[in-house]
Amino acid sequence: MKNRYIHRLSLAYKVLLSGGLPQAITREIPSITPEEVQEARHFFPLDKFFIYGHARSGTTLLARLIRLHPQVHCNYQAHFFTRQPLLESLVRNPETAEWLMRRSNRWNHGKDLSPVVLRAAADFIMERDALQEGKGKKGCVVGDKSPNSLLDGESVKLTYKVYPDAYLIYILRDGRDTILSHRFQNFIEHPETLSSEDKKILDEFIQNPQPFLCGQRSIFTEKAIRKAAIGWMRNVCETDEMSRQLYGNRYIHLRYEDLLSDSLGEMTRLWAFLGVDVNIPGLKKAVETETRENPDAEWQQQKASQIASPLQKGKSGSYKEIFTDHDKQVFWDIAGETLKTWGYDA
Repeated sequence: MKNRYIHRLSLAYKVLLSGGLPQAITREIPSITPEEVQEARHFFPLDKFFIYGHARSGTTLLARLIRLHPQVHCNYQAHFFTRQPLLESLVRNPETAEWLMRRSNRWNHGKDLSPVVLRAAADFIMERDALQEGKGKKGCVVGDKSPNSLLDGESVKLTYKVYPDAYLIYILRDGRDTILSHRFQNFIEHPETLSSEDKKILDEFIQNPQPFLCGQRSIFTEKAIRKAAIGWMRNVCETDEMSRQLYGNRYIHLRYEDLLSDSLGEMTRLWAFLGVDVNIPGLKKAVETETRENPDAEWQQQKASQIASPLQKGKSGSYKEIFTDHDKQVFWDIAGETLKTWGYDA
């Protein structure tokens, strides 16, 4: 009885404050409006871009190269729209949502301020970082690279709701090299996530890597390679389709292999896409120097040299030596059409 009385008093208090009874909020967070975009750009004027791609597709190399330009800044892994809890978590809580929509809050002019809050938070994070790097002045462009292989096309939809005016860059890599690199990354950096069968493969690789490196034994279980092939195909197809549909000429894509073979040409194309000067002296030398570095390989050597040492990091076509014939056939059966679409041979 006492609890019921307290609950009624609480409801009465909320009615007094908000002018109505609170309602359970299960809602779609609205998209930012064109007017709200212009308001946001008044406070945070720098153009924004996002680099997406399947994990181990070259997103980190691309971020390292793109920010060599004195007018471009890019940092890593904000995961605003690509990994839970997502930027939307800032306003997803029912009480927070009710506050942002509350009719008595005269400063919201009867609108849901959620998309404005999301835009302001992400803008501040990115422009603050750019300013600290000396790239916060007019004419600069700032972005984030975050692999989107957990949410695929959905990540593009979430991005567009808050940044319809952004540039979107998608990098892809031969799916067979992609899942091979991702497999070894999990072996080195996330062994705690492996199944017992996967751990057995890892132990046997450490003891005798040679059969695994010449295609005699598979580093995948049957389940793992099928799941990985499906995941790569879904990421490529969904991300590209949704990006074309939503972003149009503000979307561009490239292949990791082309970035390796013609680094300056690909970077010049991307910098031009972002609208910055591509004729600044020193860019060619900077790109050549950066492409010779491989901090990820150095990190993996420190983390687990017994696994990383036999591998050649960043090499194109490694799957040809390491995949078994069965691995190659399984991947092609699942994702062969997607490989062909993007210019990859059997």
